[in-house]
Amino acid sequence: MSNLFKTTFQKRLASFGFAFKGVSTLFRTQPNARIHLVAMVFAIGMGFWLQINTTEWALVTLCIATVLAAEAFNSALEFLTDLVSPQHHELAGKTKDVAAAGVLLTACGTAACGLLIFGPKLWAVLF
Repeated sequence: MSNLFKTTFQKRLASFGFAFKGVSTLFRTQPNARIHLVAMVFAIGMGFWLQINTTEWALVTLCIATVLAAEAFNSALEFLTDLVSPQHHELAGKTKDVAAAGVLLTACGTAACGLLIFGPKLWAVLF
């Protein structure tokens, strides 16, 4: 193996380490991310209990990943905004508000998808 390959491979491997460090930071520092994590566990449990099909699992998985990614992007923008604008600034506030809106919109879409997938199955089990 050439040294160039080893160096490139080591850099790629290190980039995964940085990404996992980011995941750890997200869940350690962001209460809303932990709420989304609890919702994820609940949705997965419901999926097993209600025996959703492969397509439904794909949609649930995509929704979970999208909400967690939105939360990560929001947190990254908040960290960066706090760095470049430690004092209150109207544009910094707008940046944080719009980033949070992205998470809210994603979570609302996910909730709608969850109702479409789980609602009829839950209705059939309960009534």
